Amino acid sequence: MIGLRAFQRTAASPALRQQIRAPRRFASTQAAEDNAFNRERAAVKQHAAESSEPRTLIVFAYSVVIPCLCIAGVNAYRLWNEHWEHVAHGPSLEEKPEYAYQNIRTKNYFWGDGDKTLFWNDKVNYHKQDEE
Repeated sequence: MIGLRAFQRTAASPALRQQIRAPRRFASTQAAEDNAFNRERAAVKQHAAESSEPRTLIVFAYSVVIPCLCIAGVNAYRLWNEHWEHVAHGPSLEEKPEYAYQNIRTKNYFWGDGDKTLFWNDKVNYHKQDEE
């Protein structure tokens, strides 16, 4: 098909183009045949129209989605509290070792005291000052 079109575009004379041009096909004016394929296709179309009603989606949202979101929210809240209870039993921030790859500063930040990043959290982050 692509070769035919390329040949049609490059054909020298309009008379030659008319001879080569493929006949145009339009949509059929006849009614669809009553065969298994068309019956199945009509059944799928009808099912899609029935199952996509707004009422069905609303019922699904209220009966499935909202309870699942509530359960997930309760689980996240429980895990959040569990995490902070676990952190409270650990060593304090001052006692934790500071490794060479943590808090690398080549120059101070231009906000605050220059030592804290933009996402600094005092409950989690701690930077031991150099004692020089």
